[in-house]
Amino acid sequence: MADPAEAARTRELAAARGPRQAAFADRLLTDPATVRAGVRDLLERCEREFFAEAWRRVRDELAADARRKSDLLVRHGLAAALGAMSPAVVFDAARQRIVIDKLADGSTGATDDGLTFSPSVFGRPHLLVVHAPGWRPVVQYPAGEPGSADPVPLDLVQRRLHALDHPVRMRLFRTLARGPHTTRELADAWRLTDPEVSRHLAVLRKAGLVSTHRANRYVQYRLDLSATARLGVDLIEAILR
Repeated sequence: MADPAEAARTRELAAARGPRQAAFADRLLTDPATVRAGVRDLLERCEREFFAEAWRRVRDELAADARRKSDLLVRHGLAAALGAMSPAVVFDAARQRIVIDKLADGSTGATDDGLTFSPSVFGRPHLLVVHAPGWRPVVQYPAGEPGSADPVPLDLVQRRLHALDHPVRMRLFRTLARGPHTTRELADAWRLTDPEVSRHLAVLRKAGLVSTHRANRYVQYRLDLSATARLGVDLIEAILR
């Protein structure tokens, strides 16, 4: 490390964690090439012992996923490629930004060195974003799996929880859990007006928690059980009991 002050700070931080960490920091600062070679050798031996078979199983799938995303990028543009990675990744064309829906807030620039996207079959449905100063940002996204459901965006989960956070909508929702009902049937069951029931049903439908189908002259509302189940086991058991 060229900067003596930075080297001293590194030693100080390592010493605070213990004598072994301090000794390793000293070796790293005095002979970084040897330390790097040792770490590389350790990782290569771990790969042979623990990861080689797993990598053989998944590398073709990961390569195919990367090719599909690259093809989408070429044929349909960045927004389509990002959308195929995860509903939580959106391209803001107006501000030329990639917005990733995570609970933690943060931002980084990638105009000079670019951005690396890496598929994974082990982390689904998690989306991992890693960045450190001086390094290219990396986004690890879940590779597509046949038959698996796409992760639900955070804003949709919030919309669904908000839709159920009302006593009248919860009553209607629990009634629909017993079977399809028309607006009139729901209004009669809870002594509400048709317009009032319609307003609450519109909120539930916009959140994707109920759907409609026509039965002869009437429109019936029914519960989307799979969407509700994804909100949590405790919630659906409370609704159905």
